[in-house]
Amino acid sequence: MTPYEQWISYYTIIRKDIVRMLRVWPQTFLPSIVTSALYFLIFGAFLGSRIGQVQGVSYIAFVVPGLVMLSVVMNSYMNSSFTMFTSKFFNRNIDEILVSPTPPWIIIAGFVSSAMLRGIITGVLVLAVALFFTHLSVYSAASIAIFIVLTSLIFALAGLVNGVYAKSIDGINIVPTFVLTPLVYLGGVFYSTELLPGFWGTLTKFDPIFYLINGLRYGFLGISDVSLATSLAILFALAGILLLTNWYLIRTGLGLKQ
Repeated sequence: MTPYEQWISYYTIIRKDIVRMLRVWPQTFLPSIVTSALYFLIFGAFLGSRIGQVQGVSYIAFVVPGLVMLSVVMNSYMNSSFTMFTSKFFNRNIDEILVSPTPPWIIIAGFVSSAMLRGIITGVLVLAVALFFTHLSVYSAASIAIFIVLTSLIFALAGLVNGVYAKSIDGINIVPTFVLTPLVYLGGVFYSTELLPGFWGTLTKFDPIFYLINGLRYGFLGISDVSLATSLAILFALAGILLLTNWYLIRTGLGLKQ
């Protein structure tokens, strides 16, 4: 394919998903906004006044980065997994894409880009909601941008793997419910690992979401439980593994060819 034809393929895949995303915006964006507002109200305004400060900042300011990451993780993951699943079993347009000369990396880029866009937009909206509850400072805008983009990329890729393998809608929903949600909450959304006993503090560091939240928290507050270099190394390695996995699945058609 020529570069122009590759662009047309990429644009067609991403445009279709973005149009769907905007058409059903009460389902794609509104739930995260409402849920985050409740978190800010309960954990920030009500409990935060009793907890006081964590690592020298107000509790509500401390939990904002984690709640932003929660929205980015869930929306990026669900968008790519659901879009791939519906392309396999409902729309059946994945068959047309696979028989076309579109290379695997274009297919991956199309599905992942729209999922990243949804994750980033939702994260920004949740951040806007947070401004109604607390004042936010920016310590490092570059860190904020890098970790939000990395988060959306990693979980868009992970969702695509799930979408390829899922045989039913339950196969899509089970991972966010029983895997992602525990990982997010155990990744330090509502607490610092410095407050945990030795074993639990060490166990948290095996949670990849801990490094995402840690990086974003550094971007806003300038505080970090581990070095940013360690966080970035782990996250780039994870993104690379997921990218290669997706390339292999799309290239071979494993889980896609019926």
